[in-house]
Amino acid sequence: MGEQKEFKSGFVTIVGLPNAGKSTLLNALVGQKIAITSKKPQTTRGRALGVLHEPEGQAVFVDTPGVNKPADKLDEFMQKEVSSALQGIDAMLLVVDIRHKNRHIDSLIERLAGSRQPLILVLNKVDSLPTEQVFKAIDLYKDKADFADIVPVSAKTGRNLDELVKVIFDHLPPGPPYFDEETVTDQSERKLVAEIIREKALHHLEQEVPHGLAVVVDRMEFSRKFVHIDATIICERESHKKIMIGKGGTRLREIGSAARYETEKLLEKKVYLKLWVKVSKKWRESDYLLKDYGYDKENQE
Repeated sequence: MGEQKEFKSGFVTIVGLPNAGKSTLLNALVGQKIAITSKKPQTTRGRALGVLHEPEGQAVFVDTPGVNKPADKLDEFMQKEVSSALQGIDAMLLVVDIRHKNRHIDSLIERLAGSRQPLILVLNKVDSLPTEQVFKAIDLYKDKADFADIVPVSAKTGRNLDELVKVIFDHLPPGPPYFDEETVTDQSERKLVAEIIREKALHHLEQEVPHGLAVVVDRMEFSRKFVHIDATIICERESHKKIMIGKGGTRLREIGSAARYETEKLLEKKVYLKLWVKVSKKWRESDYLLKDYGYDKENQE
């Protein structure tokens, strides 16, 4: 019989610039959707925790908002979430969109390179480039810092994720699991439902409404076969509200239908979803409203 390997466990923060594919990577690694995705930057607003269970160990991933210069109090909240997620961790994944060279990436690498934890560079979206360009990108980045490893992947297609998982566990310390085998995320069902609704709103609105949307689940009642959910989508202008509702309420029904479909998969029950739209001007600048809408450490679920 071969020698049994030590069980490994640790916290791994996923960091990167906006739109690098961090949330898509987190969902792919844990095998379940726990972080919403959108083409709009700064879709992730708080830390989303996901747990990967493997025979050799347990990796606890912490997805973070894209590193960016704060423009309002919501942005300040998000950047505090990034800084907090870099504390007390065992490894870091720096996710980079391999297709683009962003001028801010070097300063981010410099910021992270001073950490004592292993820094693993994840070159994402390789499915969109030929192999020779992937190798060129590796050569471009390899001397920018003392990376523990560089792993090219496609979070969207799953390409090379097995290798990334192997590399992650290579750099985690021996230790007991932090969560039981049934736990995939620490986010409550209520929080996940709110995020699903926000994601569907972003997808259906595309460029018509800016990023200043929030969602509050007002009621969530379970019965044996059904879940009744009332939720409010908050926007910043009356004109945005009209766009979101659409002619005769068509746009809001589309958002609700898409959100209901995914929520039923999450909760494994029939869902009755009612949506309202509310205008709250400059809510991203209000400490009180940020807390009321869930963007506060004490209110994170």
